[in-house]
Amino acid sequence: MPAIEPLCHLMSIKHSKLNREENFFLEAVLFTRLCEEIKECQRTELKNYFRLMKFTVEKENIVLEKHFVIFIMKDILSTEEYTLEGIALYTDTHKDVVEEIFSARNTNPSARFLGRLIELHCTIRRSLYLSLMKKIASEYCST
Repeated sequence: MPAIEPLCHLMSIKHSKLNREENFFLEAVLFTRLCEEIKECQRTELKNYFRLMKFTVEKENIVLEKHFVIFIMKDILSTEEYTLEGIALYTDTHKDVVEEIFSARNTNPSARFLGRLIELHCTIRRSLYLSLMKKIASEYCST
């Protein structure tokens, strides 16, 4: 089942009735929105750190954006279900590239890698993503 289907179901969107282009744009919008929600979860987790460092909201946004992929990778690794090598296999990315991303030597991973990484994270943190999807669906359905 494509990752977009649960969100479409929550939003009462007939995914199968959309053409290819419409599905592509819907998936892009929802993916972007999901990434924004993940960043807000990270902001909440780092609230004390940001306050201690006296970061402005702009500086917080820079940190969250720059380390977004690393935060997700660390969360995956913290479950001990995957190693960096396991992430590399799942995302179909060379292990050296995954290590470069994790060590912040590569700060611009491909969209394909990011999509697969979030897909993996979603399987590990299912309840988090279900709550995020419900939140997104309620926002779109209330308009």
